[in-house]
Amino acid sequence: MLEVERIRVSYGAAPAISGVSIRVGAGELVCVVGPNGAGKTTLINAIAGLHSIEAGALRLDGRDLSRLPRHAFCGEGIAIVPEGRRLFAGMSVRENLELGSYRRAARARRAGSLDRVCEVFPILRERLEQPAGTLSGGQQQMLAIGRALMAQPRLLLLDEPSLGLAPAVVLAVFDVIKEINAGGVAVLLVEQNAALALEIAARAYVLEEGRIAAEGRPEALLAHADIRRAYLG
Repeated sequence: MLEVERIRVSYGAAPAISGVSIRVGAGELVCVVGPNGAGKTTLINAIAGLHSIEAGALRLDGRDLSRLPRHAFCGEGIAIVPEGRRLFAGMSVRENLELGSYRRAARARRAGSLDRVCEVFPILRERLEQPAGTLSGGQQQMLAIGRALMAQPRLLLLDEPSLGLAPAVVLAVFDVIKEINAGGVAVLLVEQNAALALEIAARAYVLEEGRIAAEGRPEALLAHADIRRAYLG
């Protein structure tokens, strides 16, 4: 499904990631873990079309996305839940969700998508007319995920979904991520909570200083003491 081949992204003259290759199969849940500053957010933003790729290739189902305009990535079936959620605090929960279905194809199925999101996150149905900024941190993360699901993506990108959440809320959010994936949506999860990410992922990549330091099945990565100590805690 998704093929990222030796991409390079820089901020000015400073390279953020270089020579990074990853893949996500249809319906697969893959995670990218690593320390702060490793380039995880840059990588996921590049896949979402938010950063320009200087070199390498980015393909979805064999179609080259490298030169697509940023707004076209959603039309290809990619949706992102950004770090920090980036909700419109003064707008209602309903309005934030509806923004996720602005594309014509998604807009035509908006009512059904809204029902589905409220099934996944029942608390949001109770808060539909409430300003998004009045929600708790966990509820805001649910809203951010729900907004992405309103676009009916084939590939869901999640950037640090556990950030700033209480442990019990993190577990609930990760249960939902598993449920979304079980429904057939491919998921690429970028996460600092490596232990939890590796629990739910089918495959994993370790990113260090803008390069892939290790990759494989979670159990194989955890079996290597050096990798576990250096990157996974």
